[in-house]
Amino acid sequence: MERIIQEKISADHLLYVSLKYTKTCDVMVNLLIRWRLMIETAIEEMLIHAKKKKKIKTISSNPLGKIEEIKKLFKKDDNFLEVIKMFEMFRKIEDLRKERIGEFRKNVNLRVFYMGEEININLEQLKIYADRVEKFISTTKQFLLS
Repeated sequence: MERIIQEKISADHLLYVSLKYTKTCDVMVNLLIRWRLMIETAIEEMLIHAKKKKKIKTISSNPLGKIEEIKKLFKKDDNFLEVIKMFEMFRKIEDLRKERIGEFRKNVNLRVFYMGEEININLEQLKIYADRVEKFISTTKQFLLS
Protein backbone atom coordinates (compact mmCIF):
# COMPACT_ATOMS: atom_id res chain seq x y z
CA MET A 1 0.00 0.00 0.00
CA GLU A 2 2.94 2.30 0.71
CA ARG A 3 4.21 2.10 -2.89
CA ILE A 4 0.73 2.90 -4.17
CA ILE A 5 0.49 5.96 -1.92
CA GLN A 6 3.95 7.15 -3.04
CA GLU A 7 2.92 6.91 -6.70
CA LYS A 8 -0.28 8.79 -5.90
CA ILE A 9 1.63 11.59 -4.18
CA SER A 10 3.87 11.95 -7.25
CA ALA A 11 0.85 11.94 -9.57
CA ASP A 12 -0.95 14.54 -7.43
CA HIS A 13 2.10 16.79 -7.58
CA LEU A 14 2.14 16.53 -11.38
CA LEU A 15 -1.60 17.28 -11.56
CA TYR A 16 -1.90 20.10 -9.03
CA VAL A 17 1.53 21.76 -9.22
CA SER A 18 3.49 20.98 -12.39
CA LEU A 19 0.52 21.12 -14.74
CA LYS A 20 -0.75 24.31 -13.14
CA TYR A 21 2.45 26.17 -14.01
CA THR A 22 3.69 24.51 -17.21
CA LYS A 23 0.54 23.42 -19.08
CA THR A 24 2.37 21.10 -21.45
CA CYS A 25 1.30 17.81 -22.98
CA ASP A 26 4.53 16.20 -21.74
CA VAL A 27 3.40 16.75 -18.14
CA MET A 28 0.01 15.22 -19.05
CA VAL A 29 1.68 12.14 -20.54
CA ASN A 30 3.95 11.82 -17.48
CA LEU A 31 0.87 12.04 -15.23
CA LEU A 32 -0.86 9.27 -17.16
CA ILE A 33 2.29 7.13 -16.92
CA ARG A 34 2.46 7.77 -13.16
CA TRP A 35 -1.18 6.69 -12.79
CA ARG A 36 -0.42 3.61 -14.90
CA LEU A 37 2.41 2.59 -12.55
CA MET A 38 0.21 3.16 -9.51
CA ILE A 39 -2.69 1.11 -10.91
CA GLU A 40 -0.28 -1.63 -12.03
CA THR A 41 1.15 -1.86 -8.51
CA ALA A 42 -2.33 -1.92 -6.99
CA ILE A 43 -3.49 -4.71 -9.33
CA GLU A 44 -0.40 -6.75 -8.49
CA GLU A 45 -0.91 -6.34 -4.74
CA MET A 46 -4.64 -7.08 -4.97
CA LEU A 47 -4.05 -10.28 -6.92
CA ILE A 48 -1.47 -11.45 -4.37
CA HIS A 49 -3.93 -10.67 -1.56
CA ALA A 50 -6.77 -12.46 -3.39
CA LYS A 51 -4.58 -15.54 -3.83
CA LYS A 52 -3.74 -15.56 -0.12
CA LYS A 53 -7.47 -15.31 0.68
CA LYS A 54 -8.12 -18.12 -1.83
CA LYS A 55 -10.39 -15.98 -4.00
CA ILE A 56 -8.31 -16.95 -7.03
CA LYS A 57 -6.21 -20.03 -7.67
CA THR A 58 -3.32 -18.64 -9.69
CA ILE A 59 -1.96 -15.29 -10.78
CA SER A 60 -1.33 -14.94 -14.48
CA SER A 61 2.22 -14.07 -15.47
CA ASN A 62 1.23 -11.83 -18.38
CA PRO A 63 -0.27 -8.34 -17.90
CA LEU A 64 -3.44 -9.00 -19.95
CA GLY A 65 -4.18 -12.10 -17.87
CA LYS A 66 -3.82 -10.05 -14.69
CA ILE A 67 -6.24 -7.45 -16.04
CA GLU A 68 -8.80 -10.16 -16.85
CA GLU A 69 -8.43 -11.69 -13.37
CA ILE A 70 -8.92 -8.35 -11.63
CA LYS A 71 -11.96 -7.62 -13.83
CA LYS A 72 -13.51 -10.90 -12.68
CA LEU A 73 -12.83 -10.09 -9.02
CA PHE A 74 -14.46 -6.65 -9.26
CA LYS A 75 -17.09 -7.24 -11.93
CA LYS A 76 -19.78 -5.49 -9.84
CA ASP A 77 -17.80 -2.27 -9.16
CA ASP A 78 -18.43 0.10 -12.09
CA ASN A 79 -15.84 2.71 -11.02
CA PHE A 80 -13.22 0.00 -10.66
CA LEU A 81 -13.94 -1.29 -14.17
CA GLU A 82 -13.76 2.29 -15.53
CA VAL A 83 -10.30 2.66 -13.99
CA ILE A 84 -9.20 -0.64 -15.53
CA LYS A 85 -10.45 0.62 -18.92
CA MET A 86 -8.44 3.83 -18.41
CA PHE A 87 -5.44 1.74 -17.35
CA GLU A 88 -5.60 -0.22 -20.60
CA MET A 89 -5.26 3.05 -22.53
CA PHE A 90 -2.54 4.35 -20.16
CA ARG A 91 -0.51 1.18 -20.81
CA LYS A 92 -0.21 2.15 -24.48
CA ILE A 93 -0.03 5.95 -24.10
CA GLU A 94 3.61 6.22 -25.17
CA ASP A 95 2.97 4.34 -28.42
CA LEU A 96 -0.33 5.98 -29.38
CA ARG A 97 -0.61 8.77 -31.93
CA LYS A 98 -1.03 12.07 -30.11
CA GLU A 99 -1.69 15.67 -31.14
CA ARG A 100 -0.79 18.61 -28.92
CA ILE A 101 -3.28 21.47 -28.96
CA GLY A 102 -2.97 24.80 -27.16
CA GLU A 103 0.19 23.97 -25.25
CA PHE A 104 1.31 26.54 -22.66
CA ARG A 105 -2.24 27.92 -22.55
CA LYS A 106 -5.20 27.55 -20.25
CA ASN A 107 -7.01 25.21 -22.64
CA VAL A 108 -4.12 22.77 -23.19
CA ASN A 109 -5.39 19.59 -24.84
CA LEU A 110 -3.76 16.28 -25.68
CA ARG A 111 -5.68 14.48 -28.41
CA VAL A 112 -5.01 10.74 -28.27
CA PHE A 113 -6.10 8.25 -30.92
CA TYR A 114 -6.95 4.96 -29.19
CA MET A 115 -8.83 2.00 -30.68
CA GLY A 116 -10.26 4.08 -33.52
CA GLU A 117 -11.48 6.76 -31.12
CA GLU A 118 -10.31 10.30 -30.63
CA ILE A 119 -9.89 11.04 -26.91
CA ASN A 120 -9.37 14.62 -25.80
CA ILE A 121 -7.40 14.81 -22.57
CA ASN A 122 -7.64 18.28 -21.11
CA LEU A 123 -7.59 19.66 -17.57
CA GLU A 124 -11.26 18.77 -17.02
CA GLN A 125 -10.74 15.20 -18.22
CA LEU A 126 -7.69 14.85 -15.97
CA LYS A 127 -9.83 15.88 -12.98
CA ILE A 128 -12.38 13.20 -13.90
CA TYR A 129 -9.56 10.64 -14.13
CA ALA A 130 -8.20 11.86 -10.76
CA ASP A 131 -11.60 11.34 -9.08
CA ARG A 132 -11.85 7.82 -10.49
CA VAL A 133 -8.31 7.02 -9.36
CA GLU A 134 -9.12 8.35 -5.88
CA LYS A 135 -12.12 5.99 -5.61
CA PHE A 136 -9.97 3.18 -7.02
CA ILE A 137 -7.40 3.73 -4.26
CA SER A 138 -10.04 3.61 -1.51
CA THR A 139 -11.44 0.38 -3.02
CA THR A 140 -7.91 -1.01 -3.14
CA LYS A 141 -7.29 -0.05 0.49
CA GLN A 142 -10.55 -1.70 1.64
CA PHE A 143 -9.76 -4.84 -0.33
CA LEU A 144 -6.20 -5.15 1.01
CA LEU A 145 -7.37 -4.64 4.60
CA SER A 146 -10.14 -7.26 4.36
